[in-house]
Amino acid sequence: MADVTKWPLFSLMSPQELSSIRKACVFGTSASEVIYITSDDEVYVFGLNCSSCLGTGDSLSTIAPKKLDFLRSRKVVSLSYGSGPHVLLATEEGELFAWGHNGYSQLGNGTTNQGVSPVLVSANLLNKKVTVVACGSHHSMALTDTGEVYAWGYNNCGQVGSGSTANQPTPRRVSNCLQNKMVVSIVCGQTSSLAVVDNGEVYGWGYNGNGQLGLGNNGNQLTPCRLVALQGLCVQQIVSGYAHSLALTDEGLLYAWGANTYGQLGTGNKSNQLSPVQVMSEKERVVEIAACHSTHTSAAKTQSGQVYMWGQCRGQSIVLPHLTHFTCTDDVFACFSTPSVMWRLLCTEHEDFLTVAQSLKKEFDNPETADLKFCVDGKYIYVHKAILKIRCEHFRSMFQSHWTEDMKEVIEIDQFSYAVYRSFLEFLYTDNVALPPEDAIRLLDLATSYCENRLKRLCQHIIKRGITVENAFSLLSAAVRYEAEDLEEFCFKFCVNHLTEVTQTTAFWEVDGNMLKDFICRASRCGAFKN
Repeated sequence: MADVTKWPLFSLMSPQELSSIRKACVFGTSASEVIYITSDDEVYVFGLNCSSCLGTGDSLSTIAPKKLDFLRSRKVVSLSYGSGPHVLLATEEGELFAWGHNGYSQLGNGTTNQGVSPVLVSANLLNKKVTVVACGSHHSMALTDTGEVYAWGYNNCGQVGSGSTANQPTPRRVSNCLQNKMVVSIVCGQTSSLAVVDNGEVYGWGYNGNGQLGLGNNGNQLTPCRLVALQGLCVQQIVSGYAHSLALTDEGLLYAWGANTYGQLGTGNKSNQLSPVQVMSEKERVVEIAACHSTHTSAAKTQSGQVYMWGQCRGQSIVLPHLTHFTCTDDVFACFSTPSVMWRLLCTEHEDFLTVAQSLKKEFDNPETADLKFCVDGKYIYVHKAILKIRCEHFRSMFQSHWTEDMKEVIEIDQFSYAVYRSFLEFLYTDNVALPPEDAIRLLDLATSYCENRLKRLCQHIIKRGITVENAFSLLSAAVRYEAEDLEEFCFKFCVNHLTEVTQTTAFWEVDGNMLKDFICRASRCGAFKN
């Protein structure tokens, strides 16, 4: 499943906010805008807001997510964006909304006024149910449930398919040779358009200077034209990059054509291709392809789950499909495309099953599944003997047949507090520690006793982050006692840097005499008492 946190824009969101995301899209000329939909069908946006593309009613940027109340409870089924950028959004009810840049009437409202908020696009679409939307640089397309294609906006190269190069201010049906065809898929390049019909045929129109229409020439097409080179093949999926195209057949074969300046066709060279050529023929069956009109990057996923990338990848030109360690094509665009946009509306539907880590975390201190309990300060902590043996050498030794503890159902603990021991056991289930510095000191003692080095480092990290003038000397004493040299050095420097305040605290004067003497001698050697 795709992970939105691969895109840095999501790093400021809390785990709770992230878990609520069901669909998301990162877009914009610098990948600086975000739209996401939550599990309760609320639409949120944040980012730079170029050309009012966030739809918030203004042109102000926002680092905090804002809700688009106008779209509340409307189930989003398709979303696309242009280079202005402008945004198209289709709902489950078949409604089409648009906002953002509108210099070429790409919002379809008959004007060139910028759309600061989502507006229903209704011209020529009354009683039509829109199911899929696609955006080029400054033109727009919509597909209805009856297989009709509508296009509007910038038309300098015929990308609207109207037979002319005049801009189209409102949605207009793309007909000609698509008139009696059932279109099932649409995509846009920067200034080109492609459509797949139900029998697997592909049609293209618009700019063709790099051969991105796959017609065997580089002449622009003002109306849809069939890709004859794919005759006999049944295309299931089609995608467009900035000026190149990829097609996937029902047999898992991959074809590419168009611009190849960055190796985005995956042919092993940088020569443009005016007609489709097969790529990855020696690999296993391809099940998904990916490209985006604002990048020169290509990606594909095979039947066994292997993900390949090629084209412009973080400034490098990769001319042959390169095997990655990613699990989905979306990760290629998060980590290697320029800009790091999403090539599609990313779905993060949370499935019913839990990961191993999530399951372990859920079962900690669960009396229903536990086979052992610790009694600390009169309170029980429920655990699983097998997990403790796997995670901790101390318990692996304890639960040997010759140890009396191995036969017990309840083990009494009296050398540590409940909070500390519970935190230790929880760490074995989660790898996390959540304790204040004062308790972390006691957990550090436990970690030292049980030889848990990673836990020691975590405790030291917590203590460093929580050091204050009031507790600094207590923490220093503990660091010395538990032989935590790095922590000891950190606490000592803090005490010296705040010497006047630290020496006035209760902790300083209650410390053991030898410890106090050692500190004064050491501080003196550092010049702490010089005027």
